[in-house]
Amino acid sequence: MDVMTASKPVFPLTEQQIQVRLRQCSRLPSLSSIHSALRELLTAEQRYTTQISEIIRRDPSLTARLLRLVNSVYYGLSSPVNSIEEAVFYLGVRQIRQLAMVTPVIEDFQRLAGNTAFPWRGFWQHCIGVAILTREVISAVEVPADESDYVAGLIHDVGKIIMAAACPEHFAEVRRRASQETTDLLQIEKEVLGIDHAELGARYLEGHNLPEVMIETARFHAHPERSSHHARIVGAVQIANLMIRYAQIGESGNPHTPTDEDWLKATGWGILYPHIDESNHAIARAALKRSLDRLPTILEGLV
Repeated sequence: MDVMTASKPVFPLTEQQIQVRLRQCSRLPSLSSIHSALRELLTAEQRYTTQISEIIRRDPSLTARLLRLVNSVYYGLSSPVNSIEEAVFYLGVRQIRQLAMVTPVIEDFQRLAGNTAFPWRGFWQHCIGVAILTREVISAVEVPADESDYVAGLIHDVGKIIMAAACPEHFAEVRRRASQETTDLLQIEKEVLGIDHAELGARYLEGHNLPEVMIETARFHAHPERSSHHARIVGAVQIANLMIRYAQIGESGNPHTPTDEDWLKATGWGILYPHIDESNHAIARAALKRSLDRLPTILEGLV
């Protein structure tokens, strides 16, 4: 049966039923400890390519992503790179660190989502694209102290994965209605399930004692002005998310493409640039739009 066709009526769950289903969802170990050995090595004062390569070699999935990325059109190399050492040299420490985070998180996400019908590859591209662009947005106003902004962008839509895993029948009905109506996706989710993906994702992350920045990003990525402690990162994720959807990169699960006005008037701009004049604001927006142009090729190499 077509996934967009409802097979039987579904009804919103009670608060208690939602809590039960959340507790039944397995945890995402990669979010608690992301390749700690590699991360420690990459942040050490002396970074030896051979040591980094040895650790990468232990992870076939990470190795495959690394070689796919460095051999993508984006890097434009005249001959293919087959050696991990060479790939590490071309990609650099920052790109390797981000790859090391993406690989286990996406694999955990896919296991959690199971076989629920959805264009998952496009969704992973959306999530990684938001992570990459979040780093670009936040870097324009401050030097990131760690990878919190990148991880926040990567997991902003975790609630959609939880919905697919814990409530597949409601997830299918939300997709069906969203494809046929102009109603806001969060509103459709509340009507169908009794809770939207933003709140569902935040509760899941809270239940597993994950960092507050992840929880606030999941809960408020559509409304960063409501974030109490991490508004700048959440605002950056909001802008990145809207721009990725505007450029139709990947598959967010929301069939409605934002307009120019949606991303240009996002509340995140005021949080990140409270005192910037319009001409400098325009320069910042133009730089981010240029960053969008290179993302599809990078994402093809990653996912």
